[in-house]
Amino acid sequence: MKKLILAALLGAAGILPAAAQTSDADHAAHHPAAAASAAAAADLTDGEVRRIDKPNGKVTLKHGEIKNLDMPGMTMVFQVKDAAMLDAVKVGDKVRFHVEKQGGAFVVTQMQTAQ
Repeated sequence: MKKLILAALLGAAGILPAAAQTSDADHAAHHPAAAASAAAAADLTDGEVRRIDKPNGKVTLKHGEIKNLDMPGMTMVFQVKDAAMLDAVKVGDKVRFHVEKQGGAFVVTQMQTAQ
């Protein structure tokens, strides 16, 4: 019991040996794929497919806030990085997507149907 109390006091004071102290950054450093996956999932925006333009490689999405672009929710047309993405969705589908600004255009780089 005394060891447990001592460990709690030392931990609270920041005196525990480095091996006993861990953080999310330490965890991510040892599991970079998990960290990248978590970051990518956090970067996805909820949306709904309103229109698909396969010949031009574009999709119209009604979306919530796109945090990485500091963009409020709205409905707009996006280019898609890979036209095959458009084969996986249909009008009315709820999706989660990631968009980036590339060469002056907003490009969907990842899109999946929402669960």
